[in-house]
Amino acid sequence: MILASASPLGLTLTVVAALAYSVSAIGAVRLGTATAKAAVWLAWLAHGILLAMGLFGTEPRFGFAPALSVTAWLIAAVYAIESHLYPLLQTRWALSALGAAAVLLAMLFPGSPLHATASPWLPLHWALGIASYGLFGAAVVHAWFMTRAEERFRLAADPDSGMPLLTIERLTFRFVGVGFLLLSATLLVGLLFGTQLYGSGRPLKWDHKTAFSVLSWLTFAVLLVGRARFGWRGKRAVRVLYIGAGLLLLAYVGSRFVMEIVLGRTL
Repeated sequence: MILASASPLGLTLTVVAALAYSVSAIGAVRLGTATAKAAVWLAWLAHGILLAMGLFGTEPRFGFAPALSVTAWLIAAVYAIESHLYPLLQTRWALSALGAAAVLLAMLFPGSPLHATASPWLPLHWALGIASYGLFGAAVVHAWFMTRAEERFRLAADPDSGMPLLTIERLTFRFVGVGFLLLSATLLVGLLFGTQLYGSGRPLKWDHKTAFSVLSWLTFAVLLVGRARFGWRGKRAVRVLYIGAGLLLLAYVGSRFVMEIVLGRTL
C-alpha cells in the first residue's frame, strides 16, 4: 500500500496505469464495452503491482498521496467486481479519472520513508484505516450514483444504470456498515497499542488526525443509528454520509497534506 521509489519499473508501471485509466475515462463513450473494461483491468493490475512493490520494497514510504492511491485502487476493485454483476453500471469514467489522478499524485508526492524502528502494529493500523477509506469511498461513489439515478427517475428519464435504485441504496449502506467496523477497529488498535505505535508513553496520540477520525466515527454512528431507528433515506442520509467521509478524508490525508506539503515536515 506504499508507492515504490522512483525506479525505472515503478515509473513504467505509473505511466501504464495512468494511461490505461485515462484511456478508459476519456474514451468511456467511444470505446466498446470490452475495450473499456480491458483498459480498466490493465490499469488496476499495474496500479496494484505498483502498490505491492512499495509495500515490499527496500525503502517503504507513506503519505497523503499514497493513501489516496490505495483508496482509489480499492474503489476500482469494488467497481471491477460490480461491473460483472451489473454490466451497465456507468461509473467507469469517474473512477478511471480518479485512478489516473491518484497514481500521478502518488508519483509526485511519494511520502516520507518509514522509520526502521516503526512498530509492527503500525502496518495493521494503517491497513485497517486505509481499508475503511476505500469502503467509505465506494459508499460515496454509490451514494452519488444513487442520487443521480433518483433525480433522473423523478424527471421520468431512464436511469440506465443496470441496477435498481433500492439495490444501489442497499449496497451503499453495506459499504458504510463494513467501513464503520473497520474504522472502529482502527481506532481500537490505536487506543490499545498507542504507546507502541507512537512511542509517546500515551495510549492515544490526540492530534488533528485522531480528532477528525473520532468525529467521522461519531458521524457514521449517527448515520447508521438514524437509518436503523428512524429510517433515514435519500438526501438526508447521503448528506450525513458526505459529512462523515469529508471528516475522514481530513483525518489522515488532510493532516498529512498539511504536514508534508504546507509545513514540509516528515513522519
